[in-house]
Amino acid sequence: MEMISWNVNGLRACRKKTFDEFVAKKNPDLLCLQEVKLNSEVIPDDDFGYAFRHYHLAEKKGYSGTAIFSKTKPLSIREDFPDGKHVGEGRTITFEFEGFFLVNVYVPNSKGDLSRLPHRYDSWDPDLKDYLIELRQSKPVVLCGDLNVAHREIDLANPKTNRKSAGFTDEEREGFSNLLAEGFIDTYRHLHPEKTGAYSWWSYRAGARARNVGWRIDYFVVSDCLATSIRDAYILPEVEGSDHCPVGLTIARA
Repeated sequence: MEMISWNVNGLRACRKKTFDEFVAKKNPDLLCLQEVKLNSEVIPDDDFGYAFRHYHLAEKKGYSGTAIFSKTKPLSIREDFPDGKHVGEGRTITFEFEGFFLVNVYVPNSKGDLSRLPHRYDSWDPDLKDYLIELRQSKPVVLCGDLNVAHREIDLANPKTNRKSAGFTDEEREGFSNLLAEGFIDTYRHLHPEKTGAYSWWSYRAGARARNVGWRIDYFVVSDCLATSIRDAYILPEVEGSDHCPVGLTIARA
């Protein structure tokens, strides 16, 4: 089973570039999108070849938002967290399948002035971790999306000059470490523990993408019981259309 996650930074804009061609060619079993930036009036009629789709949009038009496309009908669909926290920005969708939960998430950016870092550290990251642990009590979990954190120094081109930058603060890195400590696996690092120059996001400034001055902030994270099922975890930097590129996971079917 192949899964793709992609922060498209505006689905309509991405469709004017490479999106439709990429999806038709790659044709994954599951396609998870973040930052679709849609509102209810402009949801595409196209299903891109998938039998089931679900958009979760922000209350603010043209902001945030997530979507999942699936060839298989999910047993259930959930939006946000069950306790009613973190609603209004369309950041989380959960599809339940027979063998696992798929959680597609667009984690809030801490902002350049780090004004949203306390929200990340004190609320969002712990709540996401607790939600995944709760789901895992029933069946394994696959988490994907833009997690807005480069976990290790190897995960960004310039770690020394970004120690206090959003996405590489000690607090955000700790939040990701806390998740992994609960029995979850960063699938890319599981297969490529010391791979350098592997990034999924590049600034539009100063030709960063052409020079590969980037960050790895898009992930597939799975319950550790799925470790032996991982067949491939990869990044597709050659696929343009957004400031992020798609990332993928292939796991054995149950």
